[in-house]
Amino acid sequence: MGFRCGIVGLPNVGKSTLFNALTKTAAAQAANYPFCTIEPNTGDVGVPDPRLRDIARIGKSAQIVPTRITFVDIAGLVRGASKGEGLGNQFLANIREVDAIVHVLRCFENDDITHVEGRIDPVADAETVETELMLSDLDSLERRVVGTRKKAQGKDKEALAQLPVMEAALARLQAGEPVRTLVKDLDAEEARELRGLNLLTSKPVLYVCNVAEEDAANGNAHSAAVAAMAERQGAGTVVISAAIEAEIAQLGEDEVGDYLEAMGLSEPGLDRLIRAGYSLLDLITYFTVGPKEARAWTVRRGARAPQAAGVIHTDFEKGFIRAQTIAYDDYVSLGGEVAAKEAGKARDEGKDYVVHDGDIMLFKFNV
Repeated sequence: MGFRCGIVGLPNVGKSTLFNALTKTAAAQAANYPFCTIEPNTGDVGVPDPRLRDIARIGKSAQIVPTRITFVDIAGLVRGASKGEGLGNQFLANIREVDAIVHVLRCFENDDITHVEGRIDPVADAETVETELMLSDLDSLERRVVGTRKKAQGKDKEALAQLPVMEAALARLQAGEPVRTLVKDLDAEEARELRGLNLLTSKPVLYVCNVAEEDAANGNAHSAAVAAMAERQGAGTVVISAAIEAEIAQLGEDEVGDYLEAMGLSEPGLDRLIRAGYSLLDLITYFTVGPKEARAWTVRRGARAPQAAGVIHTDFEKGFIRAQTIAYDDYVSLGGEVAAKEAGKARDEGKDYVVHDGDIMLFKFNV
């Protein structure tokens, strides 16, 4: 199960610097959080999770295998992308293929690095990109809704289900709002129909404020303005210095701690970015543990036990019988599976069990 976050932004905002730091850092930490290059602009990165180390230590596991998330460095956008300007067509096609958008915004002043719009205004930059995505969605929906209306008049069941959602999305775009603002007003079936439309502005967004080194710990006025904008939209923000992350990527593991302390930081910004991307997709983690390995697995929030089993292997889902489940806190505080069983904290759950973040699971199945 692959989950992809597309890194987007205007030219010269630090987007590629951030992506390069992400890939180098992940490669340097290959023992714990491996990275592999799928394409020149795509990186598959392990999600930092300290719980995995605790589980591996208690379970005496020989290997740690984190769950993973993919970041895609998408070509820089320019005004007019929705009409094919610059690499607009490629940009829009690449965004259509990702599950969420990580939008890098320039929140630093540097006269040596020109801004494509000739000014430093991250909120305006965000609006430029959002406008191009909305124009693309508007053009797409206006064409698609005509055919759907005709089919709905002919009592086509699929069209009858799609049309109200398409018209609601079209109304939001015509009002100058991204389609993602519509999601909270939809029921589960309508939300499913909306996802099926694969509109650019329906994808969740995380704003990454790229600040100067001296602002990495507390941000600045630019990042504060972005945070206010994000709060209005219901989006997330992360403050990060791509320059610092590039430095960290060059350091040895024993040097990173001292460097972070000198910068007033408790952890690399990329760790926060990876976790925020994971959260953005509404993902949770469950674990399996044994002498061979302790491994993290990804499911969407709300997944049931058979679906979680299917992430390991489709046969596990088809032949699912039950899942032995131990909460992470119980596993750690009691000291492992045997003690958890003795304390009555190891539960046998059936097909309707909704997986919780941090569950340690052992599946029973037949094939």
